[in-house]
Amino acid sequence: MKANTHNKPLIGGGIYTLPDVADILQIPYHKVSRCVKEYWDARLASDVENQYSWTNGKSRAVSFYTLIELFVYIQLTDAGVNTKDVLKAHLELSELYDTPYPFATQNLLVGIKSYGKKIYFERSEGEVIDLDGTRQFNLTFLLDFVKNIEFDNDKLATKLWPIGKDHSIVVDPEHQFGQPTIEGTNIRPSTIYQLHQGGEPDKFIAMLYELSEDQVKHSIEFCTKKAA
Repeated sequence: MKANTHNKPLIGGGIYTLPDVADILQIPYHKVSRCVKEYWDARLASDVENQYSWTNGKSRAVSFYTLIELFVYIQLTDAGVNTKDVLKAHLELSELYDTPYPFATQNLLVGIKSYGKKIYFERSEGEVIDLDGTRQFNLTFLLDFVKNIEFDNDKLATKLWPIGKDHSIVVDPEHQFGQPTIEGTNIRPSTIYQLHQGGEPDKFIAMLYELSEDQVKHSIEFCTKKAA
């Protein structure tokens, strides 16, 4: 299995506290916390001999790859798939794809299929891993998420546009430790949003930071969704 090089607090791998993950993915904090502590750290880490998070005092953080994986895991369990089955599939897929982050690989993400309450991972070689849910799986929602991810030559996720590639907000581990920024800049959308909340007009904010008005609007939209 490939060595873990991206889940350490290093520049370029992304550093996300659990509240960061909840905000970016718009998933309740308690779900994120439970996934990381009880499953990724307590169970998967020992299975694949990989560290999925690190701590500093009371804070716990994960890498960009784990952020992507958590979204996939939560979608599957929300569809009623048993946690034990998801973790077993993760282990099998880790071996098949030779990576501790199979849920963050393009091959797997585009290979997820559903038929009624049956969910399965279909590999290009024809091998299938089945999962049974108790509710209908929202495959469209997951595929829309995949469309907003960029992958590298190894088929691993490298960037995420959390509100769509038609918006300028990107999560890129190469910028601002992976925190959301306005694409092509190191400006955080929260910086723009604070000015907006202070009553500054969009046009003035755009001029101040040399941005387009659309970039300002996208920043406000992203932060508004986070706060919802």
